[in-house]
Amino acid sequence: MGTEEKVNLLDFDQAALAAWFEARGEKPFRARQLLKWIHQRGVDDFEAMTDLSKALRERLRADAEVRAPLPVTDQKSQDGSRKWLFELADGNRIESVYIPEPDRATLCISSQVGCSLNCSFCSTATRGFNRNLSTGEIIGQLWMASRLLREDGSLAVSNVVLMGMGEPLLNFDSVVAATALMQDDFAWALSKRRVTLSTAGVVPGLERLAEVSDVSLALSLHAPDDELRNELVPLNRKYPIQQVLHACRQYVGEGRRRVTIEYVMLAGVNDSDARARALAKLLRDVPSKVNLIPFNPFPKTRYRRSSAQRIDAFRDILHRAGIVTITRRTRGDDIDAACGQLAGDFMDRTRRRERFELTVSAGTV
Repeated sequence: MGTEEKVNLLDFDQAALAAWFEARGEKPFRARQLLKWIHQRGVDDFEAMTDLSKALRERLRADAEVRAPLPVTDQKSQDGSRKWLFELADGNRIESVYIPEPDRATLCISSQVGCSLNCSFCSTATRGFNRNLSTGEIIGQLWMASRLLREDGSLAVSNVVLMGMGEPLLNFDSVVAATALMQDDFAWALSKRRVTLSTAGVVPGLERLAEVSDVSLALSLHAPDDELRNELVPLNRKYPIQQVLHACRQYVGEGRRRVTIEYVMLAGVNDSDARARALAKLLRDVPSKVNLIPFNPFPKTRYRRSSAQRIDAFRDILHRAGIVTITRRTRGDDIDAACGQLAGDFMDRTRRRERFELTVSAGTV
């Protein structure tokens, strides 16, 4: 049987893998055994899976494989961050970023090849969109990154954020299955606090997510009013701020959970004292904390990063209003691995990349 016909076992969460085994006349508990070998031990050689019978190992070798994205480049930042360009089976390429800190290590992964949204301040948006990633291509970023980190003795991944290329809630089924694997005790065993999904505010997706998942939630807000957010995040024209915040409140529910509000700081655009006061008023009944993100420039962008003094003043207004606010430390910007800089390498099906280049050459950006 050719490689292209083999099942990629990274595509299965525990329920799907148990059903696959049962359909083949095997006991469903084999799924838990296989998950531990693949995800906890990082093994992709069936012969090494010694608690499986020889006959089962042979059937797996004939019918299945563990196929993760392959690293094309591995860039290391001066601050310890690391960015991989991963190649998929169809030749498209995506990016993932590893961010180590003294007490934890975070992996930022992608959910789409490019992004189908068109946020004006994001490098990924200028590159256009090709397709959704499969479950195996999403969890495969974690699987391959973990293997590479083990090889050089780096700190193991303790947190995963879906903040890379793409809008996760527009790839709902694959993202939910991948995050289920991240939380599965037989796979990655990460708690709900250590898996964060970031969305621009796809309301139907948020409502569905509340029914099937309890991962942590981050909202890419970036503006306190609809007029400005329509410009920065065009999805807002379909799902305006109040509708999005209502869905966020429903998701986190009552109790100690909070949604992280992501707010990129754009000089002269959304960083005034008046905007800070408006944001404080907007969030007064939303269980939230605010993450201020210094804008990370990319080629031909029209935006500039707010000054450190302006960011501090904005933060102080939110603090005085009783809103927990932190300023994200920029990591990996010397290798274009910072927030909003991921671009990948893929065929754009939207012609957005072409239109962006034409706009720049015409001098209208």
